[in-house]
Amino acid sequence: MIGIWLRGLLRRRGGRLAATAGGVAVAVALLASLGAFLAASKGSMTARAVRDVAVDWQVQVQPGADPAAVLNLVRASAQVRDALPVGFAQSTGLSASAGGSTQTTGAAVVLGLPDGYRRVFPHEIRSLTGADRGVLLAQQTAANLHARPGDVVQIGRAGLAPVQVQVAGVVDLPQADSLFQKVGAPVGAQPVAPPDNVVLLPDAQWHTLFDPLAGARPDLVATQVHAARTHQLPSDPAAAYTEVTAAAHNLEARTAGAGTVGDNLGAALGAARSDAAYAQVLFLFLGLPGAVLAGLLTGAVTAAGATRRRGEQALLRARGTTTGQLVGLAAVEAALVGVAGSLVGLAAAALVGQVAFGSARFGTTTATAVGWILAAAVVGLVIAAASVLLPAFRDLRWSTVAAGRRPVGRATAPWWARYGVDIVLLAAGGVVVWVTSRTGYQLVLAPEGVPTISVSYWAFAGPALLWVGAGLAAWRLVDLLLGRGRGLVGRGLRPVAGRLSATAAAMMARQRRPLARSIVLLALALAFAGSTATFNATYQAQAEADAQLTNGADVTVTESPGVTVGPGAASRLAAIPGVRAVEPIQHRFAYVGADLQDLYGVRPGTITNATALQDTYFQGGSARQLMDRLAAQPDSVLVSAETVKDFQLHPGDLLNLRLQDGATKQLTTVAFHYAGIVKEFPTAPKDSFFVANADYVAAQTSSDAIGAFLVDTGGQNTSTIAHQIQTTVGTSAAVTDIAHTRSSVGSSLTAVDLAGLTRVELGFALVLAAAAGGLVLALGLTERRRTFAITTALGATPRQLRGLVAAEATALTVGGLLVGAALGWLLSQVLVAVLTGVFDPPPSLLSTPWIYLTAVVLVTVGALGGAAAGALRIARRSPVRILREL
Repeated sequence: MIGIWLRGLLRRRGGRLAATAGGVAVAVALLASLGAFLAASKGSMTARAVRDVAVDWQVQVQPGADPAAVLNLVRASAQVRDALPVGFAQSTGLSASAGGSTQTTGAAVVLGLPDGYRRVFPHEIRSLTGADRGVLLAQQTAANLHARPGDVVQIGRAGLAPVQVQVAGVVDLPQADSLFQKVGAPVGAQPVAPPDNVVLLPDAQWHTLFDPLAGARPDLVATQVHAARTHQLPSDPAAAYTEVTAAAHNLEARTAGAGTVGDNLGAALGAARSDAAYAQVLFLFLGLPGAVLAGLLTGAVTAAGATRRRGEQALLRARGTTTGQLVGLAAVEAALVGVAGSLVGLAAAALVGQVAFGSARFGTTTATAVGWILAAAVVGLVIAAASVLLPAFRDLRWSTVAAGRRPVGRATAPWWARYGVDIVLLAAGGVVVWVTSRTGYQLVLAPEGVPTISVSYWAFAGPALLWVGAGLAAWRLVDLLLGRGRGLVGRGLRPVAGRLSATAAAMMARQRRPLARSIVLLALALAFAGSTATFNATYQAQAEADAQLTNGADVTVTESPGVTVGPGAASRLAAIPGVRAVEPIQHRFAYVGADLQDLYGVRPGTITNATALQDTYFQGGSARQLMDRLAAQPDSVLVSAETVKDFQLHPGDLLNLRLQDGATKQLTTVAFHYAGIVKEFPTAPKDSFFVANADYVAAQTSSDAIGAFLVDTGGQNTSTIAHQIQTTVGTSAAVTDIAHTRSSVGSSLTAVDLAGLTRVELGFALVLAAAAGGLVLALGLTERRRTFAITTALGATPRQLRGLVAAEATALTVGGLLVGAALGWLLSQVLVAVLTGVFDPPPSLLSTPWIYLTAVVLVTVGALGGAAAGALRIARRSPVRILREL
């Protein structure tokens, strides 16, 4: 019997089975593809974290311990590829004579580097000019001393005679923050900035000069062991973090207090594990709605043939088939579409993963991959069972044979509509979103030093409640409009159906429940496509804004503290090919009371020529309004929120700041008036700072010295132009480009690469939108072949028949587009609002991908038109032949 049933299904219902299996395949493929996204994201996060660490471990040799013994223990540790000792010595100061004048500096740090250090740790030191070995000066030190290769520098030693060394080269220290960290000290006790003056000496020369100092002042001399690991780590950054930190603790235990490990690699992996958690968050926010939508689409495909299925079941029951046999037949059908759809979906996911993410793996480990495959397959089988088996079981349990033979019944409102569940869900979702978006919650919490992380899944409740509630509310409104509002629908359909518009409205009123389901399904598919595309576009825009905020502009030239450069130097940078605009920014230090803060002097009228200012950077006015205020009132100043709170400032209040006078080098009091709050600003630190009018600052301090130049390249060839600028300015300034900053920016959410996920999500959204429109309409119209055949037999002309079909297609199209646009706008606002707490900075407005949205609308309308045309061709066949087939 089962064989006969399957052969009949494949022969007479092959198209419907294929459509149902296709819905299952889409859901399985989407979930499995997201597994590939997570695997690829975690692997790339781990690789990036490892790549950006110059020295994996800095082991501080404790006073009185034997450096050689600590070195041997480090080299004997598992997965340590190489380890070298580095000497650190504190100098009282440096001096150099050049051009008839002598330059001196304050305290300095002198490092002793063994042979092969730059080979083992190639990213710690970058040569700028001169030789790669010998006595090397850090870039800022060379600028402070006005020294070049070949010059002689004098190094002071506490209690000993100074010594002279000849400079062989000038270098940059890209990882200076970690290189000069206080190993073992808590975050709050770390230096605010690396030392301004650094000299690098060969190990033998360093020992000659500073071993005498170690004997007299051991507190001024220390040794570190720098270690490089093999980086054979798990792909999951959380697992890699656990492994590396455990190895660091093991080393500390074996040194028995003789060495303290500065775990730079573990710190980087600790940040990456937060990024991995955000990848899982994105999966939940962006992936699950698509999978649920695919399941609903599968259910709609089977529901389109519910009437015929009930009739077939009634006929079989009348002929003696038992309930158990009918359930068994439905189970076989569900298993067929579930298995077929799951296999097709997994194969499609493997292909998508290979194309989009470069790997067909579904997990970072074999166990994880198997878990994803099984989970996706189980979801496919559940969707098949819920779409095929559950309706059949429900009909068999609650419907009689006579009811099954009755083609038309009286529709009753579903239970959720009677009790107002949709209104309750919308209200609850709104409250949750309001609470979570205003309290500054942390979506992902990764405490330092703790191997576990936590995700605030409470944040998912708001969007989920709103998504379900909005879908149900849309169903209620559409059902109400097609039922009680059929007169309005009829008038709206007059241009399409002509004199049959009232008849078409009446037909749709009779079939309003399946039509409402189709409209809501299409609306949800369009909302999924629109909200996903808008979120992705906003995400990419904020990732770029974050990088530009951190770097300052496409390229930023930061002058060394010991160099005085005026705004006129911008013309030399502007002459470099590829440079579109150059904007100078002053960087000073100002005392407000006893608190020292950064002050940035800007040209309000031209600052946006080289960088972007968003409204979310400011409070008390938009970016344009506050810049206009600085221009109109030169003594205005923008202040951080913390300073406003600490000093109880009100708009217009007088604020006296003490700045260094350029002529006398003494602090002078400059009067400002508080004009607004600045929360973020290009190149500015995260803590408190001021933004003022550069011309006013220059006039009050007798100095127009520039701290940095922001260079706009139009986003093109930034690395090449940065190299040309570095060649032009030499060693007197540091040059950074946005391409490097973009790859290493530390904003938690924007550190996750969405490029591959975006392609997958938008591709699936396009397929779902087209299927929800065209496939559901085609199946619905096909199921009403009997109605169209009777209409034709009663004398309907082809034109009238075309009008009836076009009326239903128009109602589905217009209703789906309008409701989908409203839901998509709502969900986009909610997604970005919920994730605002992790954007840095938060977006001031959404980025709308109009090209993609237009493509979605065109594809959906084309699918609907094709479905209507196909149904019309079927309806034009001989009525007798159609009725005989049915």
